[in-house]
Amino acid sequence: MTSKEYCKIAVAALEDRKAEDIKIIDIQSISPIADYFIIANGTNQPQLQAMRDACDEALGRAGLFKKQLEGNSNSTWILMDYGDIIIHIFSKEDRLFYDLERIWRDGTLIDQSEL
Repeated sequence: MTSKEYCKIAVAALEDRKAEDIKIIDIQSISPIADYFIIANGTNQPQLQAMRDACDEALGRAGLFKKQLEGNSNSTWILMDYGDIIIHIFSKEDRLFYDLERIWRDGTLIDQSEL
C-alpha cells in the first residue's frame, strides 16, 4: 500500500470522528522526514482522543503501525508518527497558535478528492 492510500484511510478515520478542517500536505520534495502531514483539529479532549484512537485502529488494520506517539489524554496537540505519514491532531486554539500550514507552506496541499 502506498503512503497516499494510508493517508486516505487516516482521513476517513478522522472524518468518522468529526474532525474539523482536515489538511494533507505533501512534503516529499521539501523534507526527508515524511511524505505527508495530515493536520486536523477537534473541539474537546474526548474528541481528540477518539480521533487519535480511530486513526491508530484504522491504520493498524491496514498494516501500518505508529513508530512514535507524542501527547497523552490531557494533550491539546497529539503527534502520531507512522514513518511516511505524520498525523497532527490539535485543539482549535493550538492549531491556530502553531500554524503548521504556514510553517510547511512550501509543501503541496493535497485535496482529499486526490487521494
